[in-house]
Amino acid sequence: MFPLKDNIPTRTFPLLTVLIIILNCLIFAYELSLPRPLLEAFIHQYGLLPVDILNFRFDKIVTSMFIHGGFAHLFGNMLFLWIFGNNVEDALGKVRFIVFYLLSGTGAAFTQSIISLAAGNPFIPMIGASGAISGILAAYIKLYPHAKVLTVIPPFFFMVFVLPAWFFIGYWFFIQVMFAMVTPPGMGGVAWYAHIGGFITGWFLIDLIYKPSKVKVVHYSTLR
Repeated sequence: MFPLKDNIPTRTFPLLTVLIIILNCLIFAYELSLPRPLLEAFIHQYGLLPVDILNFRFDKIVTSMFIHGGFAHLFGNMLFLWIFGNNVEDALGKVRFIVFYLLSGTGAAFTQSIISLAAGNPFIPMIGASGAISGILAAYIKLYPHAKVLTVIPPFFFMVFVLPAWFFIGYWFFIQVMFAMVTPPGMGGVAWYAHIGGFITGWFLIDLIYKPSKVKVVHYSTLR
């Protein structure tokens, strides 16, 4: 399923969401300029290897969040970040949003690294923003449980569906768990456990970091 938009207007401009998207795109453009040997060296230098956790290279948790392995990888992550991240930033404010984003990514990184180390694969680099964005999805479903998401569902590319956000995100999380169960851990490819770890981190973290007012007013728009 591919989200197109939601029905929660933002009250403020999502500056940090936009800046994160721009930075990811700029770094990906730089990746494209590198010949393959230099690109592989770049990914190993700034991507997160599971063994880096044991060596306390926590700086690579952050750098790994801004590296992507292809156009589809980048586009999917940035699409989800734009649709769901702007509302989470709107609710949290700038400072708490970036703290939440980085901590969700950290929870994702530790989860995937521990699984990979346990599987005996300490040197497969992990890259991408999806772990942090998974935390954003968890926050969104708690902050806006009645939101709707305009969605395209393959193979019905010429049709759009309006789905409850809880169903869209719940189904997404279910898929991550299913693929994690049937995929050998630590073998490269999609970091399913990072998605799960980031989501669980965000699910619990949002209750600690978000302090709502006594009366929370949410404005909904009509999707069409």
